[in-house]
Amino acid sequence: MAKVFITGSSDGLGQMAAALLIGEGHDVTLHARNERRAKDAMANTPGAAAVVVADLSSIDETKELAQKVNNLGRFDAIIHNAGVYNVPHSVIINVNTLAPYILTCLIEKPGRLVYLSSGDHLHGSPNLEALAKNNRISYADSKLHDVMLAFAVARKYPNILSNSVDPGWVPTKMGGRGAPDDLDQGFETLGMARGEQRLKSARKWSAFLSQERSATQAGRK
Repeated sequence: MAKVFITGSSDGLGQMAAALLIGEGHDVTLHARNERRAKDAMANTPGAAAVVVADLSSIDETKELAQKVNNLGRFDAIIHNAGVYNVPHSVIINVNTLAPYILTCLIEKPGRLVYLSSGDHLHGSPNLEALAKNNRISYADSKLHDVMLAFAVARKYPNILSNSVDPGWVPTKMGGRGAPDDLDQGFETLGMARGEQRLKSARKWSAFLSQERSATQAGRK
């Protein structure tokens, strides 16, 4: 049994991955951005161990979240799933780019870290000047930042399995009803924190992007 913490797990892929892991017997702690969503998260995810509350658009609340998680003891795996899309650039910076970095720095290191990326990372810019100036950061930029963070963590901490996953464009609230990729495969990909045998990553420079799945689907068209 693994002890797992998932950010952004009150609904969508995070909640589905949590349910999957709980169903397999793992100890899962949820995260929600406010108390109302926290209550919904616990009601919709039977068997969850706990839920912690913090709005990741606030750097102060993100730091407080790290302390709340540390108070629960060391986790075996942490899935950085929380993300936003059609919002102001400052919120994209805080939630998609800075929150995973801050939490990675401040939470006691687990055995595995999983960062939710996106196929859009291929269109992102690695130039961090805009980030330093709190300027316009696109969703694609932020998802590339998450991939870069996964690689940097893998290099700095060779004993930690650090992975970046792309669940595809799936029909969640963020993805929209018309999203073309398979939802089940999406949250199963995110749930790969549970099984080393299902990861194609190494302890160094480990990044898993579900391109193989996308290529397979393209070959069937």
